[in-house]
Amino acid sequence: MDLAGSGVLLRGPSGSGKSDLALRLMDRGAVLVADDQVILEKRSRGLMGYAPDRIYGLIEVRGIGIMSLPAIKTALVKLVVDLVDADAVDRLPDPASITIEGVELPLVRLHAFDLSAPQKIELAIHYPDQLGLGVEDYKKG
Repeated sequence: MDLAGSGVLLRGPSGSGKSDLALRLMDRGAVLVADDQVILEKRSRGLMGYAPDRIYGLIEVRGIGIMSLPAIKTALVKLVVDLVDADAVDRLPDPASITIEGVELPLVRLHAFDLSAPQKIELAIHYPDQLGLGVEDYKKG
């Protein structure tokens, strides 16, 4: 997904809500990059994600089928979102990151079916320096 010029990599097992969350992000202005499979490559600017040609612009909409929607070819990945069960989401998580193809990226764990999941991703993209902070971090300054 491309959200305001920043790539968001949604990861999770089948049925975890990747496509559902992608649809809700698109409803908020995000643009599809890839569904089901994304190719990741380290480039000079960072980690680039793109869809294989055979599935470019296609998304599986569970209960409806495969649909062709507007998409862009590539996105510079700025955030990785692991989709997990609701009880696996920490209320106040520690800052986390993941290294993919030698590029370190912020990592958040969310439940795709939470109504606020799209807004949480937007906050993580717009305020990456605040990921994982607690009240004590704000009292220090």
